[in-house]
Amino acid sequence: MDGSPVSDMAIAVAFTEAAERGVGLVAVHVWTDWDSGRFAGHINLAETELDKVERAILAERVAGWQEKFPDVRITRKAEVSAPAPHLLAWSKIAQLLVVGSRGRGGFAGMLLGSTANTLVQHASCPVMVVHPAR
Repeated sequence: MDGSPVSDMAIAVAFTEAAERGVGLVAVHVWTDWDSGRFAGHINLAETELDKVERAILAERVAGWQEKFPDVRITRKAEVSAPAPHLLAWSKIAQLLVVGSRGRGGFAGMLLGSTANTLVQHASCPVMVVHPAR
């Protein structure tokens, strides 16, 4: 989940699918705030604070859904950078990946964004791509 409206729709679908399957849900939020220090092996103290903020955003985005689906056990994971590799790793133990597709920049109108496209082609489990409502 990335906080976009499509992401919110994907969260709704993911909770519904988990409830119907009687399984837990892993909500993965991948964020980035790259700076040149990271490439030199230095972790900025501000990054630690950003990680706390991003984890709080993740908790907030799923909180209402946890109330609607109290039987769905949720695990929240916040990761730094590059969503596709993180989600591909989760696909090895998942029954289903649910992702939004919104595209970015000049590619916003494409059917699949780059992450969704990578997952559809390479995931080890089925992938459900949720599109924005028209």
